[in-house]
Amino acid sequence: MEKTRVVEKTKQAAPKNLDPNKQVFPEGQPQILKSYFVPGLPHILLCPEKKPEWTKVNQAFGKIREELKELKPDILLIYSTYWPSVVSHQIQARPLIKWTLVDEEWHDLGSVPYEIKIDSDFSHAYKDSAEKRGLEVRTVDYDGFPVDTGSVVLQKLVNPDNQFLSSIVSSHVYADRAETVVLGKAARDALVQTQKTAAVFVVSSFSNRYLPNWPEEYKEEKFSSLKDEEWNQKFIELLSEGRLEDVSQLSRSFHSQARVSKKVVNFKPFWWLSSVMGSTNQFKGEILEYQPVHGTGAAVIGLTPSAQTQGDLEFDEEDIEVYQGNRNILAEDPS
Repeated sequence: MEKTRVVEKTKQAAPKNLDPNKQVFPEGQPQILKSYFVPGLPHILLCPEKKPEWTKVNQAFGKIREELKELKPDILLIYSTYWPSVVSHQIQARPLIKWTLVDEEWHDLGSVPYEIKIDSDFSHAYKDSAEKRGLEVRTVDYDGFPVDTGSVVLQKLVNPDNQFLSSIVSSHVYADRAETVVLGKAARDALVQTQKTAAVFVVSSFSNRYLPNWPEEYKEEKFSSLKDEEWNQKFIELLSEGRLEDVSQLSRSFHSQARVSKKVVNFKPFWWLSSVMGSTNQFKGEILEYQPVHGTGAAVIGLTPSAQTQGDLEFDEEDIEVYQGNRNILAEDPS
């Protein structure tokens, strides 16, 4: 059996001054003010009053909305697992997207008219950076292309007046870790190139199994299983300590234990987020809210760059700079 290769990560320097209005970033590093992990089910937007748990999650989005007013980022950089792409990675590039959302699973909750302003220049810079790193990427720029539910929920709750431009990237169904890590590094490249300050968002859930046979008279929310809840709590604990890269390293285990495992290749949002943020544990973690929404693990989490770290750890999964295809670890040794 092949021995597990242990690679020590190179830690990126974190800004020492954490005041977002005075933050000084090292030359050649992206200007990322803060990152967030948020859920995206439409219940949070369309009917939060129906369940106290949904109300609390909705209110946590309100806290982010107020934080963004203080941070004043140039761009909201969004990776949404609610936007699955099959052919390559895709990036929204239409300057103004205007349409009406009806969620394919929860259409009974109602329609959501939306307008989203996209930073087209940044989206094209992101595409170019990703292609230079070996990825297949395309931009999306035509009228009527549907924005996913998670991105619409996020925009309506934290950026309802389009105060900030956005860039939204899809979650490629067949991409595994190498592609996803490189996609995150390409985002860093584009941020450095464009010199834009950013707030980074992942729209996803922890455990994603719905409660079966949901009756209308059902009054109390709960997680779909105790096992899912235990895994959710472990990730909550790690992220509260700012250990983003540690969470990234555990993504494969989490996917197999607490998620519907046949829809996509592994649980990839933390691979992307950790890569964008520099693949470190140098963050101040804040759990703004954590509740079940239709049985799923809905967490609202903030991660602020910090000079402190949870230790210079060694990780099992290697760092990748350029995507050169997935490794065929079961193939015979060509030598």
